[in-house]
Amino acid sequence: MEIRQILDGAESLEMVMPEFQREYVWTIDAAKSLIVSLYKGYPTGSLLFWETETPPEIKNKAIDVNKLGLTKVILDGQQRLTTLYLLIKGEIPPYYTIDDFDNNDPRHLFFNVFTGEFQFYMKSKMDTNPFWNSVIDCFNEEKVEAFDISEKFIETNEDKEFREVAKTISKNLNRLRLIKKQQYPIQSVPKTATIDEAIDVFDLVNSKGTKLTDAELVLTHFTGTWAQARRVMKKKILDLKEIGFELNLDLLSRMMVVTLTKSALFKKNSKLKYDNFSEEDYKTAWRKISKALDYLVPILQQDGLISSTNDLNTNNVLVPIVFYLVNNDNKFTGKLKYRFLHWMFQSLIWGRYSGQTDQRLDKDIHIINNQPNFIEGLLNEIRDQRGRLEVKPSDLEGRGAGHALYKMLYIVTKANKAIDWANGGAIYGTIGDYYSVQSHHIFPQAYLYREKYDSQNHLDKKRVNEIANRAFITRDTNYYISDTAPDDYLPEIEKVFPNALKKQFIPSDRSTWVADRYEEFLVTRRQSIADEINGFLQRLWDHETDNGEDESDTTQSWESVLKTGENNFIEFKSTLRYCLRNDQPEKYIEFSIAKTLNAFLNSEGGTLIIGVDDVGDVLGLDHDIASFDNKGKDGFLLHFDNMINSYLGKEQHADISISLESIEDKDICVVEVSASNKPVFINKDDEKQFYVRNSASSQPYDMSEAVEYINKHWTK
Repeated sequence: MEIRQILDGAESLEMVMPEFQREYVWTIDAAKSLIVSLYKGYPTGSLLFWETETPPEIKNKAIDVNKLGLTKVILDGQQRLTTLYLLIKGEIPPYYTIDDFDNNDPRHLFFNVFTGEFQFYMKSKMDTNPFWNSVIDCFNEEKVEAFDISEKFIETNEDKEFREVAKTISKNLNRLRLIKKQQYPIQSVPKTATIDEAIDVFDLVNSKGTKLTDAELVLTHFTGTWAQARRVMKKKILDLKEIGFELNLDLLSRMMVVTLTKSALFKKNSKLKYDNFSEEDYKTAWRKISKALDYLVPILQQDGLISSTNDLNTNNVLVPIVFYLVNNDNKFTGKLKYRFLHWMFQSLIWGRYSGQTDQRLDKDIHIINNQPNFIEGLLNEIRDQRGRLEVKPSDLEGRGAGHALYKMLYIVTKANKAIDWANGGAIYGTIGDYYSVQSHHIFPQAYLYREKYDSQNHLDKKRVNEIANRAFITRDTNYYISDTAPDDYLPEIEKVFPNALKKQFIPSDRSTWVADRYEEFLVTRRQSIADEINGFLQRLWDHETDNGEDESDTTQSWESVLKTGENNFIEFKSTLRYCLRNDQPEKYIEFSIAKTLNAFLNSEGGTLIIGVDDVGDVLGLDHDIASFDNKGKDGFLLHFDNMINSYLGKEQHADISISLESIEDKDICVVEVSASNKPVFINKDDEKQFYVRNSASSQPYDMSEAVEYINKHWTK
């Protein structure tokens, strides 16, 4: 089919865009690349349509689906189709509005009719050159004509022959306009396909081209059942943006996934049959998430603590908190609000989600959903990842504005009720906001480069731009100070506002306010900043509640864990070694326990509960304990220790904690396993084996698979 026919079909809504399609996300450079490729005759892929008499809801409700007959629904290629519509017809396609474009409308693309170049509009370059014309105008033969352009050019360039110029322009224009007549490959999903089958095809084809993220694919499934999902989420995004919280569809889709499935693994969830969830399931989940965000954002913004999402290194830290609120009636009890904030800041400081994001979020969701004292569990994950939670002065050394501690300095500065150094007003707002707060070099850059350092030296630049040389003041104050020496302007500030410098942790020793003692100044201020951050976090942890509640009311019992069932972090085993079928101890059951421990050690950790069957019914440990004769529970625990030594090695005890608990007057054994900091092999019959936790089971890896996994999992 010719491109012009396809565009006419889109204009007449013979071809429609389903609501489950993502927005127009191409950059203007991608749009330019498409038209250049077509101009040069390069292949640009194909379009995929689904012919159906029962189309899903159309994007932006461009037409009433009940009034359509056999319709072609665009499944793949909408970015290309939209780009061609914009550049050839010069209008917004009927399935979009101007609000759907965020600085990526390519209609200011220009074409040089003489050289055949494409560039986006530049006033200085194009206004006085008749060769440069809008691509949109070039497709219109009445607006751009070779003869007229040639005449304009020859008037000021007599050394060029009119005929040759006109011939070149005509050739290039014709080549461009022939794009409309190019045949474009079309593939079709037959009309017998259901919407679920059409979406499955959509998933497959989007492994090519501008690949959809896992979140985008999941959202496609949502909108296949709940057509308004994308539109409702976008409305929430706009509402939150007005108060400084800029979230995106990927994040909200992740929140939907964890709410519906209690897992953060997109890839796993995208394989689910989404007809298991009804439209009402999706709506209910969304109402809970929306309500949780409405509750959480004011808490974060309280006293300017988090002015906006610009104060966060990653919005992923919101996911576990929203998950907790969704499952706990949108309220924090006791000290939990402040301890969640404590955890959030620790996560930001230490980059909890800077790598292996899906897996770490999934682990944290599991901890909240399953572990008693889950805040401690969340913090232990950060300790295991980073080794400590305390900020040290050395963590600030050589660090610039791109480091997480820079934003943390801004947060504790606001929490300390710091004031501006010129007007005495509160330091509030967002870093970089033109009308609000800016980052100020206490020792101005120009001053330091003039007095002591080399602006071309990498190490010198790091010293000059250290976090410890930053304070937060208004734009006007920053401009007023300019490159004034600190020992000239700081005393004036101290005179007018006696506590202003102290509130921003500026060393009080005036003798260090000179270039020659700059590095002493940094040492002192690094210590002050580290102390203040640690103190701020400790105050959150120790925060007294008005009603005197203790955090113990937030813990969960092991009964609730059993109700949750097995998952990637929880495994139930009926016995430690006793075969209920054969009525005697068996080695294969011991090995089953050992390989579960091995898989947890090699993955993200987990909890093994012995004395419980597959569905969570408590069986107890009587058979196991009786098998050790008069040794009882001590014999059970001693044998378990020996099993670990034999199968995994004595050194693994450091990552394995064993305790006996009582439920329904029956004993169970709870084994909590931390992720190992190195690969762990299991010994069986003088052979080494390697297991990994995957899809709620312990999966064996052969040696080549194990080597590949080890390289990915333990390589920083």
